[in-house]
Amino acid sequence: MGRKRKGRDISGWVVVDKPAGISSSAVVNKLRWAMDAQKAGHAGTLDPEATGVLAIALGEATKTVPYITDALKAYAFTVRLGQATNTDDAEGEIIKESDTRPDDAAIKEALLPFVGETMQVPPKFSAVKIDGERAYKLARDDAEFEIAARPLWVEELVLVDRPDADHVTLEMTCGKGGYVRAIARDLGEALGCYGHVRDLRRIWSGPFDAEDGISVATIDELAKSGKLDTYILPLETGLTDLPEVKCTPEGAARLRNGNPGMVLAATVEYGDECWASFEGKAVAVGRYKAGELHPSRVFNLPQ
Repeated sequence: MGRKRKGRDISGWVVVDKPAGISSSAVVNKLRWAMDAQKAGHAGTLDPEATGVLAIALGEATKTVPYITDALKAYAFTVRLGQATNTDDAEGEIIKESDTRPDDAAIKEALLPFVGETMQVPPKFSAVKIDGERAYKLARDDAEFEIAARPLWVEELVLVDRPDADHVTLEMTCGKGGYVRAIARDLGEALGCYGHVRDLRRIWSGPFDAEDGISVATIDELAKSGKLDTYILPLETGLTDLPEVKCTPEGAARLRNGNPGMVLAATVEYGDECWASFEGKAVAVGRYKAGELHPSRVFNLPQ
């Protein structure tokens, strides 16, 4: 018999406005400790020097993490023109420099090919695996390797400010797997002047907004007091991009046991992925087929 997890059995989402200088994993561990939670995980890593939305799932909400990971996200970031670094951000060593400084019109034109369905090569200092090894570990060892390009959907990429000749501030809305550092690198190459990310903030991620996030200072201040519970959002918040169907009482009972259950569905079609609720609480996620939901994930929430 497996060992019982220590801590409280709590489920839901907490949005943290992550500061610079701390890793995403460290924030998750801090919140888990502060709330004495059994289980926690985040929906999308931010680099240590990046700030903004870090959506943390507690308990059963960790089963909804993929739906936030797959959701659209928005970033505001500043690109330092004229310099390329080995990490594609300000933490790395400068490896190339240029005196060229494009005007705003050239920048706006260069942004156009980045919008839509594109192919992006992740930075060499990233967590991408190459033959079982993390790319950043190989890069630190000065190993020679290539990373294959990956598809990326960019909904929008716009110039919002030009503080001076050396810097440009952009905002991007994109899908899963986008690297802002790669955007800065590739934009600099396209402009013939090089570039890297100077600062980065995730403005929102799916249904979660940075303005609604709590600070790490607040987590420290309210740790172990129980007051952090007031910041817990319902597990169902992580399912807002999926259509909802309603369970019958019998259907809910069957779904909770992992079996197909009868649901009332007016807005979904055969084969659609959706989530089922009973009396306002999520019961399961699955595929709708002929009046039943066939579950892929079942939630063990208090009834």
